[in-house]
Amino acid sequence: MSTFLLSNIDVGSHLYVNIGENLHFHGETVIVSTLVLFAVMLFLFSATSNLQKTPGTLQNIAEVIYDLVKSVAITQMGPSYYSQFLPFIATIFLFVLGCNWAGALIPWKLIEIPEGELAAPTNDINTTACLAILTSMAYFGAGFKIKGIGYFKRYIKPAPFFLPINIV
Repeated sequence: MSTFLLSNIDVGSHLYVNIGENLHFHGETVIVSTLVLFAVMLFLFSATSNLQKTPGTLQNIAEVIYDLVKSVAITQMGPSYYSQFLPFIATIFLFVLGCNWAGALIPWKLIEIPEGELAAPTNDINTTACLAILTSMAYFGAGFKIKGIGYFKRYIKPAPFFLPINIV
């Protein structure tokens, strides 16, 4: 009796998509991320295209996700600021949820590609780093927008040399 191997990871083995001479992407991450984005867009479009007072299944799921993300945003940011950042938070939430489900529910090993293997985009450190950078930029941008230049005072307490740049 033979066993069916669903996953095999080779470090450094990736399908690369090259744009120009210096821009290289992990092809499997780009492919699955694109599929996840299209799936999320299709879900949101079909769930919100014909809104009813008595929601159907898709509209009900979309409303539950919206209420969940909204309640987390209100809890973390307060009722006066959450609405500005709700689209960003919901986008990140749906993308990560879709990526993780794509990795857990779809047997990607059945699809063979020349190099590497298809997997959840969040399995790639580059995707995780990009999401972290975007979130950090949004966080610092929001702090600066709401509190002005005084927002950065908290980063130089108790001493200015803790600031990562030399402003003296």
